[in-house]
Amino acid sequence: MAQLWGGRFTKETDQLVYIFNASITFDRRFWKQDIQGSMAHVKMLSRQGILTKEEEQQILEGLSGIAADVESGALEITEEYEDIHSFVEANLISRIGDAGKKLHTGRSRNDQVALDMRLYCRDEIDAIDELEKQLLLVIERIMEENTETYMPGFTHLQKAQPVTLAHHFGAYFEMFRRDRGRLADIRKRMNVCPLGAGALAGTTYPLDRSCTAELLGFDEPTANSMDSVSDRDYVIELLGALSTVMMHLSRFSEEICIWNSNEYRFVEIDDAYSTGSSIMPQKKNPDIAELVRGKTGRVYGALMQILTSMKGLPLAYNKDMQEDKELTFDAIDTVKGCLALFAGMLDTMKFRGEVMEESAKKGFTNATDAADYLVLKGIPFRDAHGIIGRMVLACIEKDCALDDLTLEEFRSFSEAFDEDVYEAISMRTCVERRNTAGAPGPAAIQEEIRRNRAYLGL
Repeated sequence: MAQLWGGRFTKETDQLVYIFNASITFDRRFWKQDIQGSMAHVKMLSRQGILTKEEEQQILEGLSGIAADVESGALEITEEYEDIHSFVEANLISRIGDAGKKLHTGRSRNDQVALDMRLYCRDEIDAIDELEKQLLLVIERIMEENTETYMPGFTHLQKAQPVTLAHHFGAYFEMFRRDRGRLADIRKRMNVCPLGAGALAGTTYPLDRSCTAELLGFDEPTANSMDSVSDRDYVIELLGALSTVMMHLSRFSEEICIWNSNEYRFVEIDDAYSTGSSIMPQKKNPDIAELVRGKTGRVYGALMQILTSMKGLPLAYNKDMQEDKELTFDAIDTVKGCLALFAGMLDTMKFRGEVMEESAKKGFTNATDAADYLVLKGIPFRDAHGIIGRMVLACIEKDCALDDLTLEEFRSFSEAFDEDVYEAISMRTCVERRNTAGAPGPAAIQEEIRRNRAYLGL
């Protein structure tokens, strides 16, 4: 058992205790960040005269060699080490001797793991942000291609008013844009360096914490050494933001599942993102959308777990905080996978514009516009509302849309109707007349697309 401690102890740790306490099985993914932080720490120690230039060079070369060997597979991170810090330091000492024993000068595993976690989360935020951008690019393309693809807009899952597919997808564009903003806010807030905080009370060595922070790309060092090693707010914030990303993906997935159903047939999911049934040959299931929807609860669970773990912890570091790793890693992996797969599914999806438009008509989404037509003819709105309501009831009984009524049938409900009613209540007219900011009309949607393109740098 390779450990960084033991002088105080007179007998070996029980094997079960060691296994329970060890973190190498999951914090091995920190190896790049741990070596990155160690190299910055060594450079600072050398600048401060705590290490000689020769020692600095030896340690940096040793760390670079470990990184290269892990990257190539020549060196395996095995479970004989307690954690990733033990692995790096033990291998360094075996390679360069006594100089390697000076690596940990002025440092604790508490500020070291706090640093690794911040570096890792920062890297992953950048990766997730890029995946969200790729999803937004797919959404934007679909918007540009479907500004005249008419479909029903819904409230309460009831067909309400006509919109376009571009307008509908624009709503999701805004959701994922906000997600990127949240991640950027979290990245900025967490971009402070805990290294040099020690176990909890700093150190007597003349460390230059600002130097280390600068070398690692942080804005500044953390302000309080106790908070430095016990803060996991940034993990909680990140998991909260990832839960929101998944909530947005889940809402979108739910709509894809509905649109893919036999009753709607709005979309056809590409074969690469669908599966069949082992018993029913006609089935083409929206598995990716369903899995994304299902995995949302997994990420929510990670958020609840870290909140529960942190809620009763006194200052400063406690071993409970080791529980932040696995759940955060799993949540990040889940979100990255879902974003990539969802973007691929959308990018290859076919949209049935004719079916969408017919659904909008049969759903009486132009009923409000028909009422507005009567109001413009001088009929009070409340009376117009009642007239159109009776017409809708009649159409339901006939299984037809308002557009399908003859002029004679229109006039049987009100003499105010004339030939121009058909143009007035067409899907195109209903949409084109709605040009207030954010609406589905041509001028409004083109402005929305222009703004989106500028945001994406297109």
